Parts: sequence; C-alpha cells; structure tokens
Amino acid sequence: MDGTLVFLVILVAVVAIGVLVARNRTSARAQQLDDAKAEARRWVERLGGQVMSLTGTDEASRQALADAAERYTAAGSQMDQALTAEQCRLVTRTAMEGLYYVRAARTAMGLDPGPELPVDAEQERAGRVEQDRRVRVEGHEYEASPEPGRSTPHYYPGGRVAGRPVPRGWYSEPWWKPALVAGAWGLGTVLLFDAMFSGMAGIPDASAWESGYDAGQADAMSDGGGDWGGDSGADWGGDSGWGDSGGGFDGGFDGF
Repeated sequence: MDGTLVFLVILVAVVAIGVLVARNRTSARAQQLDDAKAEARRWVERLGGQVMSLTGTDEASRQALADAAERYTAAGSQMDQALTAEQCRLVTRTAMEGLYYVRAARTAMGLDPGPELPVDAEQERAGRVEQDRRVRVEGHEYEASPEPGRSTPHYYPGGRVAGRPVPRGWYSEPWWKPALVAGAWGLGTVLLFDAMFSGMAGIPDASAWESGYDAGQADAMSDGGGDWGGDSGADWGGDSGWGDSGGGFDGGFDGF
C-alpha cells in the first residue's frame, strides 16, 4: 500500500512538472511572438512614415518611392497574417527593403539619406555596380550605374532573386523583375548579366551567376575550394508570400 501511495505521489509530481514545463514553453513562445510582432510593426511604421511624407522630384526618386510603397503594402499584408515569430521576421525584412528604397529616393533628391540601415548578408554578397556601363544585348540597350540618373532611374538594393544574386545599383530598367514574379530566370538573361557586369569588381562571372553563386562564392570557386550548398538565403524582392526569411536584422535604427 505504501509503495502504491509513493508511486501515485511521484506520478502526480511528474504530471505537474510536465504541465508546468508545457505552460512555460507556451508562455515563452507567446512572448517571442509578441516581441517579434512589436519589432516588425516598428519597422513597418517607420517605412510608412517615410512613404507618406516624401514626394519624388524626378523619375529616379519617384520610382524608388513607388517601390518603397509596394514594400510597405506587402509588409502590411504580411503583418496582418503573421502567426509565428519567423513570419514576423519576414515582415521586418520586407519593411527593411522598403527603407533601402527610401534611402535611394532621398539620395536621388539630394537629401540626407539618414542613418545607415542594418547590413543584410545577401546584399553584401551580391556585390554592387561600381562603374557606369551601357551594353546592347539581342538588339536591346541596357544601362547600369552606381548613381541615379535620367537614364538609370530604377534602383535595386542588392540581394538574391530566384536563386541568383543581383548587384546593388541603378539601372535603365528593372531587368530582374520578371524573375521576381515568375520565380525563374528567362533564357538569355545570363547574356545580359555577362555583358553588363563582365570585369566589374566584386561581381560573379556569368557562369558562376548562372549556377547561383554570389561574388564571394565565385572567388572561392576560382580558388578550387568551397562547399556549394545552394541558395544561402531568401530572395529580396518584396514578395508578400511567406517563405524562408533567412532571419531578422541585428542592430537598431533611429529613423530619419
């Protein structure tokens, strides 16, 4: 009888501990979600404030602000649907991309772009346009520049689109958008990439780009090393659908 009583006491204690642990885990997850939502809302609100208060003065700034407004709309939609901390981090990424477009617009208008934004690893690995380039591919003329201009009004903050890196810079047209919408690159895009970026520092060559390698991976590949594990992060592109966000941004941002 005493043994049975001891067993029951132990069983009740184990059940009680299990319930307590489950409650603590649920509470911790709820707190993480609340914190992630608060962080996401903070970035969305800052993006919204900039989108609402700025008006473009030329084609480049108007286009950049239009892209920022698209990201604001997408981030708002994502925020309404966010049920997990990971989804909230995707909201943050979308809003952050919008703020990169805002900085580009302010630069195009000759305004102070404001404080630096947290660095995204995919942006850094994709490289950037470092010189003016004008090329003709299949009878069509394209331009790229590190600065906004009348002939290069389309900005991209850099990152990975449909598994391949797109360098940060200003372009004559958004040649990456078809891949952003379709999720795959069209035939012949590698020819454009090769013509536009061949020999430019920090940009992968056409064969590396076609395989999905970024600038850093291309350098490692040329040295005979590296472990090619596929796409190293999520696409930057303002896609309002859910996917792998690749994590949030570290650091703070005090606004403009």
